[in-house]
Parts: sequence; C-alpha cells; structure tokens
Amino acid sequence: MEQVIIDLMEQFGYLGVFLLIALENIFPPIPSEVILTFGGFMTTYTSLNVPLVIVFATLGSLVGAIVLYFIGKILNKDRLIKIVNGKIGKVLRLKVEDIEKADKWFDTKGQITVFFCRFIPIVRSLISIPAGMSEMPMKRFLIYTIAGSAIWNTVLVVLGSIMGENWNSIVSFMDNYSHIALIILVILFIGAVIYFYYRRSRKRTN
Repeated sequence: MEQVIIDLMEQFGYLGVFLLIALENIFPPIPSEVILTFGGFMTTYTSLNVPLVIVFATLGSLVGAIVLYFIGKILNKDRLIKIVNGKIGKVLRLKVEDIEKADKWFDTKGQITVFFCRFIPIVRSLISIPAGMSEMPMKRFLIYTIAGSAIWNTVLVVLGSIMGENWNSIVSFMDNYSHIALIILVILFIGAVIYFYYRRSRKRTN
C-alpha cells in the first residue's frame, strides 16, 4: 500500500495528493500519514512546494468529507428509526427515543466534534456521516472540516519537509498515536454505553 501511494504521488504530484487524500477520507484504511509526510518530503527534491501540497490535501479532505456527509444524509434519521423499529433495533436494544436523543445531542453540542475529530485517525473521516444524518448546516460543516483538515494536513506536511529522507519515522510515530487514540476512543465508547444503559435501567426501577 505504501509503495503504491508513493508511486502515485511521484507520478501525479499535486493531483496525486488530492485524489489520495479524497480516497483516504472515504476509505479510512488508506493512511493519510504516509500521503502527507511523503508529500512534505517531496517538496525537498521536486518542484512541489509546501503551501500547495497543503492546499491540495485540504481540498481532497473536503471532497471526501462531502461524499460521506451526503451518504449520511441519505441514511437520514427517519431511515435509521425504521431500522431501529425492526429486528436490528431489538437485537441492539435500541429505541426510537435513543435516536432522537442522539440526534438532539449532535444538533446542540456535537457539531464541534466535526472539527476536533479531524485529528483522530479513522474517526476523522467517519464523523462526516452523523453530520449528514443530523442535517448539520452545510456552511458550518464546511468551515469545521476545512479548519480541522488544514491544521492536520499542515502539521504532517511541514514535518515531512523538515524530516526529509527520514519522513518515515513520522509515520511510525503516527501509527503509535493512531493506536493509542483508537484505544482511548473504544474505552470512552464502552464507558458511554455502560453509562447509557445504567441510566436507562435506573429510570425503569424508579
């Protein structure tokens, strides 16, 4: 995978950065760390420059995020409620009220997570789906996505250009960061689920 990414970027330059980052947003297993840090390294021995690599990477992030946003919009709250009312909802012990609460939370408090989640691997892509499902205003979605993506892209591209031929050491560090971030997210998710069912069980007994 890494060698394919490198070959595409060396062959297509800025366009390669744009397309790969757009794909990375839609298919999270593609590592943005490799694309961005190698893109930074390329500025040290090709005609590519750091600002334009960042611009094309951010445009790619935006296109990928918009695709997932509209996927979320297609899988809207009403369709999710229908799913919850079926067998899947019974298996997961979910109710329509749970969907309503989650949607209300995202509308009132969760939209800023579109910005902060841009710094968390895998989640940085997937957060666009609930944004679309809750019909987050497109203007706000674009602002948060561009801002978060620009910061993430800038840090990795600049680091790649500074490290030069040692750009791969950043990828190794980011792999560890990704694993730690995902472990923390899993723990938080499990904690949230336990807390959710605990509160619901208490309401039933009261």
